[in-house]
Amino acid sequence: MTKAKKNQSNVSRRAFLGTSAAAAAGFTILPSNTIAGLGHKAPSDKLNIAGIGVGGMGRTNLKNMSTENIVALADVDWKYAGKTFNDYPNAVRYKDFRELLDKQKDIDAVMVATPDHVHALAAYSAMKLGKHVYVQKPLTHSVYESRLLTNTANEMGVATQMGNQGNSGDGIREICEWIWAGTIGDIKEVHAWTNRPIWPQGLERPTDKVRVPKTLDWDLFLGPAAYRPYNPIYTPWNWRGWWDFGTGALGDMACHILDPVFKALKLKYPTAVEGSSTQINTESAPEAQKVTYWFPERDNMPKVAMPAVKVTWYDGGLLPERPEELVDGEMMGDWGGGVIFVGSKGKIMCGTYARNPQLLPTKKMEDFKRPAETLRRIPKAMEGGHEQDWIRACKEDKSNRLEASSNFDYSGPLNEMVVMGVLAVRLQDLKRRLLWDGANMQFTNIGDNDQIRVVTSDKFEVVDGDPKFDTKFETMNAKKAAEEWIRHHYREGWQQI
Repeated sequence: MTKAKKNQSNVSRRAFLGTSAAAAAGFTILPSNTIAGLGHKAPSDKLNIAGIGVGGMGRTNLKNMSTENIVALADVDWKYAGKTFNDYPNAVRYKDFRELLDKQKDIDAVMVATPDHVHALAAYSAMKLGKHVYVQKPLTHSVYESRLLTNTANEMGVATQMGNQGNSGDGIREICEWIWAGTIGDIKEVHAWTNRPIWPQGLERPTDKVRVPKTLDWDLFLGPAAYRPYNPIYTPWNWRGWWDFGTGALGDMACHILDPVFKALKLKYPTAVEGSSTQINTESAPEAQKVTYWFPERDNMPKVAMPAVKVTWYDGGLLPERPEELVDGEMMGDWGGGVIFVGSKGKIMCGTYARNPQLLPTKKMEDFKRPAETLRRIPKAMEGGHEQDWIRACKEDKSNRLEASSNFDYSGPLNEMVVMGVLAVRLQDLKRRLLWDGANMQFTNIGDNDQIRVVTSDKFEVVDGDPKFDTKFETMNAKKAAEEWIRHHYREGWQQI
């Protein structure tokens, strides 16, 4: 392969000709089975759903959507996707999602569960064709992509949902209701953590040459990311730890764990962020990291104020200080992680996905009079209810639709907060608290000439009994790096959004 070909996708571009023409003309292609003149389906009618990225979590999502017609499937690795293909033998199969969207005219809705770096382009392309979309978390790979999907969903009037299923659970609703009732008073401090990563991180790019499996289209896997040679360390699943494809433990789990924090405290854009971690390099997320966000005060609620709040995230085995209210041997959160809200009158603790919220000390739960339920409940949220809530929204007319629980108006800003934390970790060599202008998606205290030095490789060996270190660095302009990480430039041949 020549250098020129390595720097661009070698896939046919015909799949996007129809999309571009339709967008330019300003019309939406609707499936023939949509009720004429109404723009919505009766609840008894089934949606025609296409799956993009169906070899991993996408299979679970589709299973939870199998009350509908699964009519098309796209995946770059047909071996990894084989079980899902067998689940839906009548679904048309594709490797390139662009070809699916161009050819498959009977689609009402699209489920996207590719690696992070393809989420935005696949979802944006589907929405511009008038398709409802369900997108796995994290919603996108970058801040700008999150904002774009939020705006596009509103522009096109489609039903949307991010795949943070705990958002539909009872736990997050209980936490909101307790906090809004003033149960623990005003909250100025929150701590959240996860046991992730459980995949390899802190890695350098491999140099060995490996033949691409026949069942995998490596060029399509790379998609809009820069070209690199194939290695089995990237896919399946382990792509999460590589900057070009994933967002590390923060991107993977904060959309779940910080969800009740974002919702209950009515957060939007932080004003500042600071990150620190184990050694970080140009290729892969660190093994452990800590990220602190500062949020401004928000409008007070009837029974509780919303003062400025500091939210701190920990992963890779790092944990917040253990609350003194926990007795010896009592678990903090659950095995996957958790959240502790620190209020002026008490504390609330929950586990992963906002499960099992409790007052601290937990003995308080014995006499706790729970506030009235004010938020709608979604049955079996973690067993398909999250997907079914989206399906319900898809079938309702946009003029009076009850939006799905984690629709992009909510989950877009949530995801912006999460992936902005990734930026703080990558920019930590600036050695400062970074000030964030959320409306304009930029840091305001990075100068034109500021530089960061990031490890490219780090070797250690013992020679004649003495330790020998060989650490190499890349020095880059911090402002330009931040701009690229906020809004990626896609590989030549892929639609830039």
